[in-house]
Amino acid sequence: MAKWIKYTGAYLAMCLLVVFLHPQQGVAQQDPSTLGTGSPQAQDARDGFDFEIGTWKTHISRRLHPLTGSATWVQYDGTSVVHKLWDGGASLVELKADGSVGHLELAYLRLYNPQSHQWSMNVANNSVGSLSPPAIGGFKDGRGEFYDRETYDGRPILVRFVISDITRNSVHFEQAYSGDDGKTWEVNWVATDTRVMGESASGLSGSAI
Repeated sequence: MAKWIKYTGAYLAMCLLVVFLHPQQGVAQQDPSTLGTGSPQAQDARDGFDFEIGTWKTHISRRLHPLTGSATWVQYDGTSVVHKLWDGGASLVELKADGSVGHLELAYLRLYNPQSHQWSMNVANNSVGSLSPPAIGGFKDGRGEFYDRETYDGRPILVRFVISDITRNSVHFEQAYSGDDGKTWEVNWVATDTRVMGESASGLSGSAI
C-alpha cells in the first residue's frame, strides 16, 4: 500500500507539472507587489513547505456562497498527504474529504522560484480538471501569505490564502475573497490540519516557524 501511494503521488505530480510547465513562464514575470504580497524574500526560501511533508487529518469549513452575503457554511473531514518534490523545490498535496454536501478531491502543486525567492500555489479540482491561477507569496515571521487575481461568478476578485499557527503537528489554513481590490475581505475556507500520530516532520523551515 505504501508503494502504491508513493507511485500514485509521483504520477500525479508529473501530470500536474506537464500541464503547468508553459504557464509558469508567465508567472515568473509577474510583479507580486500588484497582488499585495510586498517585496520578495531576500533569503532562499526553498524549505518553506518542508514542515508539511507527511500525512494529516484535516477539518474544513467552507462558505457555500461567497460574496453573496450568505452565512451558510458546510463542514468536511478527511486526509491530506503532502509529498516533497525536486529536493524541496516543489511539493504536492493530495486532499480528500467528505462532508454534508459531498466529496472533495483537491491537488495543490507548490513551485519555488529561485529568482524571486517566492512560491506559487496552484490548485486542481477533480471535478474541473484544470489548474487555478497561481497564488504568489511566501513565509515571514511564521506566517505564509499568497495572493492572486481571479474571476468569480463573472466578476474580478482578489484571492488571499494564509497559512498560520504552524507547529510540528498542526497548521491552520484560511482563504478569503475580496471584491473591492483588497479593501475588505470575506473568509470562505478555513482548514485545520493535525499530523497523523506516528509520523514526524521531515524538516521544519526557519522561515515558517
